[in-house]
Amino acid sequence: MASHLITGAGSGIGAVLATRLAERGDELWLLARDARRAAELRERFPDARTLVGDLADPAKLSWALGHQAPPVELDSLLHVAGMVELAPVGELPVKAWQATLNVNLVGPAELTRLLLPSVRLVKGHVVFVNSGAGLRASADWSAYAASKHGLRALADSLRLEEHGNGVRVTSVYPGRTATAMQVKVHQQEGRVYDAGQWIEPESVAKAILAALDASRDAEITDITVRPGR
Repeated sequence: MASHLITGAGSGIGAVLATRLAERGDELWLLARDARRAAELRERFPDARTLVGDLADPAKLSWALGHQAPPVELDSLLHVAGMVELAPVGELPVKAWQATLNVNLVGPAELTRLLLPSVRLVKGHVVFVNSGAGLRASADWSAYAASKHGLRALADSLRLEEHGNGVRVTSVYPGRTATAMQVKVHQQEGRVYDAGQWIEPESVAKAILAALDASRDAEITDITVRPGR
């Protein structure tokens, strides 16, 4: 039975991924930002274990996990959580920059550092759900794109560093996906949201599972998923 730690399991891609892995009978560890969120996740995924740690406050993650019992062995660490704030550079306050970078980049980096020994122990897999914005920045997307470009660099460096330890690292770059985040993006853009135009979270989850299920002689390093309709 494989063990997986997932961030962002409360909705969207993360929720679908947690559901599919639970259906396999795998062991789930779900990171929640606070105790209330952890209780909600346990209600939704009754067989899962939860850890409380706020990606928005990376400096406290070490303390938080140190007062809990994280997994000793971890077959995959799945970074799915994220946030977005859209605005022109001339209007984007430093608070928005700091929050975006913490949740999308610094938090995942610190969580990876803390859990890497557990991943190394079983030659596991680290997956970063990135974004098309991690490959190309657009107007009004500066903070989000910067965080995702940084996440790509984090993944590329980690892959080279951990190859000798048997740890695989994958970046997944979904285009616009029908999630709660996309609803918020449309609100910020002043556009009408139509979920039918965008990628289903299930489709991105399938791509992630394909990377996890690849035989040991192969490492799927980068997956780009674009809307097909």
